[in-house]
Amino acid sequence: MNEIILFFSSLDFNWSIIETIAVVLSVLYVILATKQNIWCWAAAGISVVLYIYICFSAQLYPETGLQIFYLLMTFYGYFQWNKNNGELEIAQWTMGKHLLLILIGAIVAFLMGFYFATYTSAKMPIIDSFTTVFSIIATYMTAKKILSNWLYWIVIDAVSIYLYFSRDLHLTSLLFIAYTIIAVFGYFAWLKQTTSDA
Repeated sequence: MNEIILFFSSLDFNWSIIETIAVVLSVLYVILATKQNIWCWAAAGISVVLYIYICFSAQLYPETGLQIFYLLMTFYGYFQWNKNNGELEIAQWTMGKHLLLILIGAIVAFLMGFYFATYTSAKMPIIDSFTTVFSIIATYMTAKKILSNWLYWIVIDAVSIYLYFSRDLHLTSLLFIAYTIIAVFGYFAWLKQTTSDA
């Protein structure tokens, strides 16, 4: 037990009150989303406002832009899920559509990363751009209740663990470990509902 305590104390975690609140609300958002509870979008909205400040301060500029996009998507997601008395059903996209999205997303992420690496002081621009571009895609899929959104999030969240830890946002890095685990559960929870509805 002492070895575990020493290990974590040696990591010199850099936590702030703002980041802590943002993390708690973000976890609440994902848990509520897995349960298809519309109030997930309210929790997301508040956490995103905090993360706009956090990411800008950490010089993660594409990620800052992503948080602004998330803020807009909280309203879009709420209204999408609230359509038809909250009965928006889980849907699936074809493999061809996913392959096209992945190809376009990879090209856009590379170009964005190249721009930020060349013309700004952004840290880790390629990885930051990858998570930003594919998070935009996955967020839209979540708002539309596309089952595969969770598979996208598993990959994005796993990469984000490294991104945030390298920028000394240790609590947010732990958040993305939790996100990755919750995304796995979210996928199977939604999959179970689609098979039971079939």
